[in-house]
Amino acid sequence: MTTTETGSVPGPGSGTGSGTSKHSPTGTAAAPAAEGRRLGRRLRRLCTVLGPMYVKFGQILSTRSDLLPPGAVAELRVLQDNGRAMSPRRVVRALEKEYGKPLGQVFASFDPVPVASASIAQVHHATLRDGGTEARKSGSRAGSEDGGGTGTRVAVKVVKRGVPASMRLHLALLRGLVRAAHALLPPIRTLRMPQRVAEIGRLLAEQLSMETERANMTAVAENFAGHPFVRVPRSHPELSTDRVLVMEYVEGIRGSEFAQVDVPPGEIARRLQDILLTMLYLDGTCHGDLHPGNVLLTRDGRFTLIDFGITAYYTEAEKWGLVSFNNAAIHHRWDLAVRRFTEYFVETDTVRKRRRRTRGMARTGAAAPAEALLADASYTTALKEVFVHHFETASDRWSGTDFFRDVSEVLRRHGVAYTAAYTKGELAMLSCEGFMAQIDPELDIWENTRRFADRYSTSLSGAVKERFDAYFAAATPKSLAMRDRARRSLVAPAHLDRYFFPSAYPLFIAGGSGARLTDLDGNEYIDLAGGGGPAILGRGHPVVREALRSAAATCNINALGHEPEVALAELLTDAFPGADRAVFSNSGTESALHAIRLCRVRRPGARRIAKFEGHFHGFSDQAMVSSWFRVAGPRDAPEAVAGCPGTPAGTVRDTLVLQFGHPRSLDILRRNASDVAGVLVEPLPTTAGGIDRDYLAALRALCTELDIPLVFDEVVSGFRVAYGGVQTLTGITPDLTVLGKIIGGGLPCGALVGTAEMIEYGRTTGDPFRDAEERGFLGGTMSGNHLSCSTGLAALTHLRDNPDVYADLERRTELLADGMRAVAEDHGVPMRLRARHSVFSLAFTHKDLPYFRDSLHGVNFRATTALAYWMRMYGVYLPELHAFLISAAHTDEDVASVLRSFDRSVGEMKAAGLFVT
Repeated sequence: MTTTETGSVPGPGSGTGSGTSKHSPTGTAAAPAAEGRRLGRRLRRLCTVLGPMYVKFGQILSTRSDLLPPGAVAELRVLQDNGRAMSPRRVVRALEKEYGKPLGQVFASFDPVPVASASIAQVHHATLRDGGTEARKSGSRAGSEDGGGTGTRVAVKVVKRGVPASMRLHLALLRGLVRAAHALLPPIRTLRMPQRVAEIGRLLAEQLSMETERANMTAVAENFAGHPFVRVPRSHPELSTDRVLVMEYVEGIRGSEFAQVDVPPGEIARRLQDILLTMLYLDGTCHGDLHPGNVLLTRDGRFTLIDFGITAYYTEAEKWGLVSFNNAAIHHRWDLAVRRFTEYFVETDTVRKRRRRTRGMARTGAAAPAEALLADASYTTALKEVFVHHFETASDRWSGTDFFRDVSEVLRRHGVAYTAAYTKGELAMLSCEGFMAQIDPELDIWENTRRFADRYSTSLSGAVKERFDAYFAAATPKSLAMRDRARRSLVAPAHLDRYFFPSAYPLFIAGGSGARLTDLDGNEYIDLAGGGGPAILGRGHPVVREALRSAAATCNINALGHEPEVALAELLTDAFPGADRAVFSNSGTESALHAIRLCRVRRPGARRIAKFEGHFHGFSDQAMVSSWFRVAGPRDAPEAVAGCPGTPAGTVRDTLVLQFGHPRSLDILRRNASDVAGVLVEPLPTTAGGIDRDYLAALRALCTELDIPLVFDEVVSGFRVAYGGVQTLTGITPDLTVLGKIIGGGLPCGALVGTAEMIEYGRTTGDPFRDAEERGFLGGTMSGNHLSCSTGLAALTHLRDNPDVYADLERRTELLADGMRAVAEDHGVPMRLRARHSVFSLAFTHKDLPYFRDSLHGVNFRATTALAYWMRMYGVYLPELHAFLISAAHTDEDVASVLRSFDRSVGEMKAAGLFVT
């Protein structure tokens, strides 16, 4: 690679590989032994003579300090620096053959002398024929038709002639030799060489394809879009082929010349580690070879990543395994760490074969493969000792090389090995660790890992927690005393013991009025929770209070008819287009269950319910599938996963999970139509921040064509986005609508409204035998009770008669959202805020969040939790969840107060280090 002060981009794999960290407990910082260097030189020469495939093997070995002496590793790193280049004439001829036209018709200028050359490809400078103003500084060495050179500067990566055929041939021969050795030499079978060679072969095959590399580069670029210190060059797909990759030309300081950066080495190394951990644990798309030659730096410490020939992809299940194992290790839960590591990352096929050699375990079927291994005390003890040493005893001298070596030794002794999933990240980890050690030999790798993981936990620690402990102990002693009292008798999943987002400093409320709440200690707060949605008119609205007082003066009638029940049903069927009938329940959860049951009655024999990833329909088993915290499968074709333990496997199988807004979801629904009883959807998902009318229209049309009932869950949106919900705004009418929250005026109430045909499946025929054959039972002793219907009727009548409520809500939503975004921008804090129709969804992240699963990856949950407590210190009640709401009771002055509190909170959070990336 030719540079002056800066390095040019992108290189095909130049630079140095991973070294052995000074942090190693075995003290590998000493100079490499002369004998190791001699071995390395022999291997390097052999690889060079044998050809490109063996050079790649040598490059991979140069990152494996656990397999070779340090001196040998250092010599093999030379293979990453340079490779024999094609002649200029051959380069031009190859490109003209690839494009089918003279090179001057493709580029304004092209330099046939490469700026970098490695074993598989080489890189050239060029300019495009696009009339760009960015002139190429070094001039063209290959004439163009117009003698231009004034277009956009690009880098052109070309696969060398003859390399693909040579590598495929040699790889086939190597596979054959390894298979033969595996069959004939029993002692080497535990090394699983055929599988390892197959994995390396897959990596090499990917490096031969520039289309694959471009796809890898695009995937990583999308994940880091908007990141404060990471960028990836933009590709030019219209000029790229499977043998040529054209991309943005970027200048920067070589990774190996990090000393030129105006940022302390410790900070550069920490940022590099953050990049790796983000790719591995959050994005699931990881640059597999993050050595200095594949990194460019700016003076202010920003990174440009290049050369994506080796890229590891992790499934959602594999990411879950990595994160959950890491979490157990961080918190020193050793038995759990051993279990998670074994279940996710130990090759179960090997374990299964091992079981067959033991005392009849395979015949009895007494244990799954992982369970069989975990029952071996010698295995669990040995693995626990490795974890304790590396994650606790020697964590301040962390060495990935030593960790992988020690774990491999334990697995080898017990006849098992890593899964491919864990092996995929090993190269990236070791290569990056060596680079980090070069930048800052004193870097505390494990402490940085713990800090990184803290951002994605809802628990608080350190100085921030100490501040909150002191403040709330002084400001809310009665609430904290009530919290401690409640722990002895009460589990409150909706507010105290909220799933995943528990409240460390809960409030106990003495009263509320309008947009204000007052706690037991007399502290007043602006309310941004709204009781989870029902309080659209604010707390204690006069019309609701009067209705409740009048109803309570008679008696609470339930399981008997009364006029408010009929009147509320009439109001609901009038409010929603296409709604002919209503049936009441006590909550949105119950009404969603009613809807599912009626769909199955309507389509007998169809066992599955289709729903969308991340859409929440209450706490029933089926409604929670793929709705909370865990996701599975590819983004465009999610797989069903239980919402929590205790969910029957059959319920998960009977749920078809789709990706809302993704066009492929409609194709998947069509393919499974014969087995789908109904489609359940939130037309305004909380995390979406808007209504996708085109998608809803397409979904409606498909369900009509396939004769599948379409169910809108408008529990949140029903009377919040507009009187009559999303379907009124869009003109798209479902067959059934699930309602709750607002329709009870603050009291428990749910309803299902829909077409006469659908709702009639829940009405008796008058014939018990026909009922048993044709009707679905819809129960609920307190359903449609007098108090709930009276308050709900009052609230909805007020909304119907005062349409200006919605205009004011929309205006204040925009006012608050714009103000919060401006505050975050002023403080330089990455934040995504979606707000429409009085519903807000906030996430501290640089990422766009097009789908629900994106809100789980890379979002700073710790900051979200801390924000809730900071805002409480400044008089605003914000739930620990990412979502919040405003009501008709909020004024412009309230919005201004919230913004002042948000400004103070974000500023102090930034000073406390909660947004360090």
